[in-house]
Amino acid sequence: MTEERPGTADPRAGLAEARTAMARFRTKLALDRTTLAWIRTTLTMATFGFGMVGFFRSLRRSDPSVESIRLHEGAIRFGTILIVLGIAATLGAAGSHLVSLRRLRKGEAPVLGHWPLSVTVALLVTVAGLVGLWSLFAR
Repeated sequence: MTEERPGTADPRAGLAEARTAMARFRTKLALDRTTLAWIRTTLTMATFGFGMVGFFRSLRRSDPSVESIRLHEGAIRFGTILIVLGIAATLGAAGSHLVSLRRLRKGEAPVLGHWPLSVTVALLVTVAGLVGLWSLFAR
């Protein structure tokens, strides 16, 4: 082990601090990329929902039979659920991003919860799909 003289600093300390600052910067950039990916995903989900609602409403008006109205209403409900899920997931992504940035500013590591946003949204979309199928074929 090397004995240090008083007043001489270890030259590796500055390098370690610079590496830590760069690692923190890279983590912030990764969080930004993840949040932007969530925004793209949720925007696509909501846009698809708006498209479904508009398309099936126009079909419903052009073919007012009882069977087509029932099918179109189920598709409209599913589209509405996609819009709501898109909005909720966007808010969840923003909240998760802010919490992670706050933890980084405090010098703490970002953590994943027991139910990450991706798993939550995947489960909700699955439930929405099952409800949509059920509403199409139940009666």
